This record gives sequence, C-alpha cells and structure tokens, in this order.
Amino acid sequence: MTLIKPYRAFFMALLCAIVLTTAPAVLCQEQSAQRVVRDDDTNVDTQLYVILATNRDVDAGKIPPALDPIIKRLRETLPYDHYSLAGTFLNRVKNNGRLDVSEVGKPFLVGSQTAAGINNPSFNQFYAEVHLATDGNGNDIVRMNSFKFGSRVPIVISQFQTTNAAMGNAPVAAQVQYENVGLHTDISMREGTPVIAGTLHVGPQGDAIVVVVSARRTN
Repeated sequence: MTLIKPYRAFFMALLCAIVLTTAPAVLCQEQSAQRVVRDDDTNVDTQLYVILATNRDVDAGKIPPALDPIIKRLRETLPYDHYSLAGTFLNRVKNNGRLDVSEVGKPFLVGSQTAAGINNPSFNQFYAEVHLATDGNGNDIVRMNSFKFGSRVPIVISQFQTTNAAMGNAPVAAQVQYENVGLHTDISMREGTPVIAGTLHVGPQGDAIVVVVSARRTN
C-alpha cells in the first residue's frame, strides 16, 4: 500500500500537467475556428472609382474627400492638368465571395474634341474575388484576387457638318468608334484606404483612365 500511493500521486500530477498544457492549445483552436466562421459571415463594402485624367478643359466636378490623397499623388506623378470623376461603383460582397458587376455608364467621350449632342455611353465591368486577411504587422487588409476592370470607351475619331440646307444651321455630326481597355491584377489594401489599381491610356490626345479601389468590412 505504501508503494501504490506515491505512484498514484505521481500519475495524478502528470495528468494535471498534461491537462494544463493542452487546454490553452485547445482553447486557441476553438477561438480560431470561431474566428474563421465569423469572418466567413462578414460582408465587405467595396468602392471603385473611375477617374479621367486629361489635359483638355473639362469640368472636374466634385471629387470625394476620400480621394484627396489619390488626386495629390496623381498630380505629383502624372502630367495631366485636370482630373474628373467619371464613375463610381458601390457594392457589397461576402468575405471569400466573388463580385461581378456590369453597367452602362454615362457619356465618356475621348477625342480631338467632344462633339455637341453626342451621348454615347460607356460600358464598364468590374470583377474581383474578395478576401479579408491580416498583414505581417497584424493590420487588417482586404485582398482582391483576379481583380479585373474593363471598359468599352467611345472615341470621337472625326466630326463633320451636315449639308441639309433646309435645316438652316446644319448640326455637327461625329464618327464614334468604341475601344476596349482594361486591366487584370491581384491587389491588397488596408481597410478603408483607397489605392490606385492601374492607369489605362485612351484616345488620340493621350487621356488616361485611372482605376481606384477601396474596401472595408461591414456588419
């Protein structure tokens, strides 16, 4: 009996040590699993801005304050006089989900000059696979894999005066040709911080489309 008690005490001490060692690991695994489930149920609000960069005299309109750092950077790096907000995408997607948006945009004419009365629309498409993650410093980031932005842009290639004398002042007509532009990349960004995804040069005068994207998690 005197030999059994020390062995029993040693066994109980060893069992307690094992429980105390493994319990935190099990708890961390459970918390990690709960975090994965919670993140999978999280929605992400995405914002995509299409900016026209040009040396032509255009109405820049009101640029959202969130884009002020982007516009400042563009003025420092690209040789354009004017920046105009040509379009905005606002969409929501589930974490680890896919976002695929197509739209008929407002007139977005590029050419030697904009013809009066021409209202040809642009056709835009935006696609991304959205994932919430953290970087090496523990900061929350959003990854957009297989990010694609494409646009069919109307280009004014010539203008001419109609010759119907009965109409008095003959209207100006234009010949418009659609061109496909786009980009395909993988990007990541800090939550809520707009980043430049790419720049696309269009038109005979060297105008450019600047694609800016931002995203943040939401309830």
